[in-house]
Amino acid sequence: MSSDLINENLIESFRSRLRTYVAVDPVLDHLHFLDAEQKERVRQRARTDGNLAAVDDLIYAVLKKPHPAGWFQAFVDALSNAECQHAADYMRGKLPDPEIESENDDCMRMIDILAPSLLDMDTKELCTHCFAHQLIGRDDRDKIIHIANNQGNSDAARELLKRIVRCPPGWYSKFIQILRVTEHQKLYELLVGSADSNLTDEREISNPVKESQESSTSQENFDYGDTWDDSIDLYRGEHSCEDATQQLSSNAELLPLELYDSDTAAGSPNKADIVLRDYQMDVAKPALEGENIIICLPTGSGKTRVAVYITRQHLDHRRAEGKTGKVVILVNTVPLVEQHYATEFHYFLKHAYEVERVSGKTMLKISFTDIVKKNDVIICTAQILENYLEKSVKGEDDGLHLTDITLMIIDECHHTKKGEVYNQVMMHYLKQKKKNRLLKKEEKETVPLPQILGLTASLGVGNATQMSTAEKNILQICASLDASQIRTGNLGVYSNEPDKQMVLVEPKEKDPFGDVIKRIMHIIQNDVKLSPTCELGSQNYEQWVVQCEQQAAKEEAKDVRVCVAHLRWYNDALILRNTIRMCDAFKFLEKKYQEELKSKTYPEDDHVINITDTERKLFKIFKDNQMELEKLSENQSYENECLSKLQENILYQFSTRLEARGIIFTKSRQRAIALSHWIEENPKFNDFEVKAAYLIGSGDQSVVKPMTSAEQKDVLNRFRSGAINLLVATSVAEEGLDIPACNFVICYGRLTNEIAMIQSQGRARAKDSSYIVIAVKGSGVTEKESVNEYRKNLMTKAIDKIRALDPDEYNNKIEEFQIQAILEDKMRRVIKKNSKTEDPSVVKLNCRSCGTFVGTGDDIQIIEDMHHVNLSTQFRELYIEKANTNPKEWLDYEINGSIACKYCGQKWGTSMLYRGISCPCLSVKNFVVTIKEKKFSNFTKWNETHIRFQAFNYTEHASNLTDETATV
Repeated sequence: MSSDLINENLIESFRSRLRTYVAVDPVLDHLHFLDAEQKERVRQRARTDGNLAAVDDLIYAVLKKPHPAGWFQAFVDALSNAECQHAADYMRGKLPDPEIESENDDCMRMIDILAPSLLDMDTKELCTHCFAHQLIGRDDRDKIIHIANNQGNSDAARELLKRIVRCPPGWYSKFIQILRVTEHQKLYELLVGSADSNLTDEREISNPVKESQESSTSQENFDYGDTWDDSIDLYRGEHSCEDATQQLSSNAELLPLELYDSDTAAGSPNKADIVLRDYQMDVAKPALEGENIIICLPTGSGKTRVAVYITRQHLDHRRAEGKTGKVVILVNTVPLVEQHYATEFHYFLKHAYEVERVSGKTMLKISFTDIVKKNDVIICTAQILENYLEKSVKGEDDGLHLTDITLMIIDECHHTKKGEVYNQVMMHYLKQKKKNRLLKKEEKETVPLPQILGLTASLGVGNATQMSTAEKNILQICASLDASQIRTGNLGVYSNEPDKQMVLVEPKEKDPFGDVIKRIMHIIQNDVKLSPTCELGSQNYEQWVVQCEQQAAKEEAKDVRVCVAHLRWYNDALILRNTIRMCDAFKFLEKKYQEELKSKTYPEDDHVINITDTERKLFKIFKDNQMELEKLSENQSYENECLSKLQENILYQFSTRLEARGIIFTKSRQRAIALSHWIEENPKFNDFEVKAAYLIGSGDQSVVKPMTSAEQKDVLNRFRSGAINLLVATSVAEEGLDIPACNFVICYGRLTNEIAMIQSQGRARAKDSSYIVIAVKGSGVTEKESVNEYRKNLMTKAIDKIRALDPDEYNNKIEEFQIQAILEDKMRRVIKKNSKTEDPSVVKLNCRSCGTFVGTGDDIQIIEDMHHVNLSTQFRELYIEKANTNPKEWLDYEINGSIACKYCGQKWGTSMLYRGISCPCLSVKNFVVTIKEKKFSNFTKWNETHIRFQAFNYTEHASNLTDETATV
């Protein structure tokens, strides 16, 4: 038998022990033969399903063939270096005596059972002693103390218990003595089993379970050997010492301590697990009685936990009545799907109900309708539900009906407005409600509708400046959600309103860096005879540039189009230099020109992309001014004063707080990344141990590369653990994401509405927290903040007025808004139905940059109702392809590169591999579209063209590809 096979069998033989004694994260740090992707998958499993499940994934990755040389020794070394010494001993064949092993199992089991009672320890003191007695390592000690400082003593105690039980046998005796020495008398007596005991011999105290067994007359002959469950980790449960033996005998499935939330009650995983605070129970009451309501609570006050509780009660109640319950949770972003699944709904409900999550990036091979049928709780993006509700309207077999759902929870429900997907979903509900009213009048059976629960931190008032308009805005949301009332709740002692501060900065007196950029912009404008009426470096100028580019593309004014594209870059640099370093603004420009030059090159030496005289001139203008701009960007005397104020405020927070944790909100991805780099490179921040990272969105709409969901999760996990203590974020951190409480939030040069302001302030929910606004005088930020405060107060008063309405008056208003909404929707559908859908043959596509004819609408085919591809022979000759070093994979396709115009380098779209067929996928924004001789240059999505393109015929293309291959 080969040594690899022997080692594989050894790992499999002791899998259960490895699951008990291995801590995944530190082992992965020392396991170098696994690639980064494999490690991330295991870490992700640990974050979502816990350490036990992740160990199985780790073992699978280690055992995966072919094995690299020395793989087994590397695995054992990783266990040892990660301080999983007991696990390493098993792999080395150093097995403990069976009796000692059995006693150690019993000791672990006792700690598992009594964990809730052991949380009342002085964790910091015990942690120090455990480190001194080598029960935990230095990293363990530092992490536990950090958790104690930031998350509280109980969370730290759970972490300490989770760590010490992984030690080799003998740990229990040491821990007992540490409890005694540190005068934890009650905990000492709890584990020893006698108030008068002064036992010090390990043999006498090493098996407390047996002592508990002997003290129980009802369990005299209990055999502990059969009760040990290989899946056991640290558990939580509210049990007395007298209950311990009974719990052992029942062998109930308990929740891992590592996932325990301090907001929940102790106990086994039934509905008692989710214990709500008084204000949470108060807002939940009407929903528990079956009413449609909106819960409006501040960020971080536990709205989702309330929703989980209502979900559990709803399902339990229907099950008790012998009925089937079906709960759908709608969210508006993909990260929220994963977050709600992992940290809330799946965790609390998985023991009693089937929970699944679905988003556009995680669609399974079965249809959404089947997923709904097979599960009790489904978390999904709203668009997916809307797509399948529309299928039922069209009479398609795999459509979904609202009658299939019994409870629908809508997260961030303030988005239930005209044009939003939430509103489209609720329109199906309102129409059926209207039909039910008619059926009831005719004394016919009505169609059951789901209960509706809306969640939000702020309903907002739109652009209202008067009470009546604010009331109307909120009532329209209530009508869309068919809510009988709004529940706000009084947080009482749990409310932590941050101290708000305004920091205003005088405008720059001298700005030579900006002056050079403006001089360049004037030269470019004069060359193509453009005369903007708005100020350079403003948002209005950017809008003007966009309009000019669209008009130039339509008129095939190539020189004008390329000039305004460069003007936009310079304008972006002017905007950036007002909030970040001049060197960052310069690097932005430099990178833009490098990328543009790169787009004009092609790896094949025999191909030359045409560079026009105008483009050469623009490149020369930048090159001629490049050195001057770089020199000015390094001159600190002209640096942005806002940055000085930002630095001053950050350092103040970190120098005056014991454990500072904060978020800087800024407008764009570019600013967030640049500010994060500035903090990392500034030695003054290092002196105060400021550890920053940026958090930006995952959408592709920006010119800046987005973060992946995995990257976002990694940053947030490091923020929770304390590895990062300052986030620099765009609006992605305002809404929904589970971010730990911060003790300061800085809004940096950013205009928002009242909803965003409330959500940003809600992140500063720790005690004695601060909310700081830093802006240039005259920038409009302070005025906007004043308006937001006014609208925030207006919203509060409007909600109070609505809640005070007579029930009949409220219902009449709601019904009026619902009838109006249904009529408006009907008119939109009539208009859409009557609007003529043009034939693809009347469509022509031309390159947006150089005007090259690309093809007609007959050449375009659609894959999965999303991807517009052109597989014509003629089209193949028109583009060049550049491979992507980091391809993105989905269920049936992979994005493995980009395509660009062969003549000018203008990007056209992506290169997609669909079920083995290479397909160039076009983005309509990169083309001028001509429909019946009328040109359009402002399309951003294909559905804006109102053209019904033909569906992609996979069988036909696969057959043609096979024939081509056969003839080669």
